[in-house]
Amino acid sequence: MPPAPQPLIGVSADYKDGDGKPIHVVGDKYIRAILAGTHGLPLLIPAIGRAIDPADLARRLDGLCLTGSLSNVHPRHYSGKAGPHAEPYDEGRDDIALPLIRECLKQAVPLLAICRGFQELNVALGGTLHAQVHNLAGHKDHRAPKDDDPDIKYGPKHRLRFKEGGAFEKIAGTREIEVNSLHSQGIDRLADGLDIEGTAPDGLIEAVSVRNAPAFALAVQWHPEYKAARNSFSLKLYRAFGEACRARATARAEGRV
Repeated sequence: MPPAPQPLIGVSADYKDGDGKPIHVVGDKYIRAILAGTHGLPLLIPAIGRAIDPADLARRLDGLCLTGSLSNVHPRHYSGKAGPHAEPYDEGRDDIALPLIRECLKQAVPLLAICRGFQELNVALGGTLHAQVHNLAGHKDHRAPKDDDPDIKYGPKHRLRFKEGGAFEKIAGTREIEVNSLHSQGIDRLADGLDIEGTAPDGLIEAVSVRNAPAFALAVQWHPEYKAARNSFSLKLYRAFGEACRARATARAEGRV
């Protein structure tokens, strides 16, 4: 029997200014986490919006990883109010990521969404966002620590409790883990079709699954990609994602999808 093909995993990029020149960029930590945890081939998806056909792209992918970012989903996508409180934006990324999410779910392409990607998934399926969680009564400040040391910035920040019997508990083998926290936005109204899988101590939703998804479809508000190979849960999460991507790659190679 021939070895399973290496899965092609799309990775959402950001549109940024690079020394006065526009660039499309993905953080190195996302690429390394995919390589270490899934053994897949990362493919950068540029933030060029409607220039890409999401249905055609989804057909070519074996998985999709939606990355975190300093930018936020534009409020026009969830009937929110635009303004400095919700900035910065990356509308080119919005315009490819949101329809691509829907296409990947439709075509049973495994999906792992992280931080901004977590918020993109909620918006793509009809949910809404809080622009500044730290200004909400009863919620903690979930923003990144003000420290240049990445081990402190991405270090454990708070406990996270998984739903009993849920997808994340099955992957983790435990009900609780410690996670980092580097976000200002968060879920307001949960989209229909998403199930809560984990919450922070202040009740903020930080892990979800897509209900009745035809393939792996999980999302997290924290950053499991940082030194993923050294974190027990992160490695388990990426390996589970990788198994789903390899199954899709094999099915594509055999003409079953």
